[in-house]
Amino acid sequence: MTAPITMNSVIHGAVRRDLDRLAAALAELPVGDTARAADLARAYSYLCRELHHHHEGEEAYVLPWMAAQGLALDLLPVMESEHAAMSAAVDETDAALQELAADASAPRIAAARESVARTRAVVDTHLDHEERDVVPAIVPHMESPGWKGVEKKLRARPAADNGRFFAWITDGMADEHRTYIRSTVPAPVVFVFGRVLGRGYRREVAPVWGRAT
Repeated sequence: MTAPITMNSVIHGAVRRDLDRLAAALAELPVGDTARAADLARAYSYLCRELHHHHEGEEAYVLPWMAAQGLALDLLPVMESEHAAMSAAVDETDAALQELAADASAPRIAAARESVARTRAVVDTHLDHEERDVVPAIVPHMESPGWKGVEKKLRARPAADNGRFFAWITDGMADEHRTYIRSTVPAPVVFVFGRVLGRGYRREVAPVWGRAT
């Protein structure tokens, strides 16, 4: 059975989308173009912050809630291990892109491309595993007060952070994810967060990917 679309699905889609964009941009990066390399490093740093925040929230709230409910107990240490591996891979790529921004030589470009490919493999392994084995264990409990409390904690961010978050996830999102957002978040809220409070993302990150969200 296909798992329902959730905000978790939308976040995963944004992560995969940005890694696709980064790989495509690096494939076309001319030797010596440190300005473009710096733009890519800045955009990727934003992805890093969102991804780290996402998994810190899972470790702080989702996994303990699952443990308390006795859900998929054998998977919880695996999720933590995969989070650690993913964090290390993501940070390795961040370092490679920072080096590339300082020296966009052919060897540095090649190293960055290889790092992104390794990170994508690690990220996909975890996201696929979570979507296939963990989410189905949570789905039957999504209307419970306990899970609603977890969701509330996951959403508890400063308004400016929520603005950048909504600008990020809606930047070129998949049609099914856009439909989900429209069905669950009031349009004025999406507008205020994504278009008003998300101005920083739209100014500093979206243009790197060639989009004016």
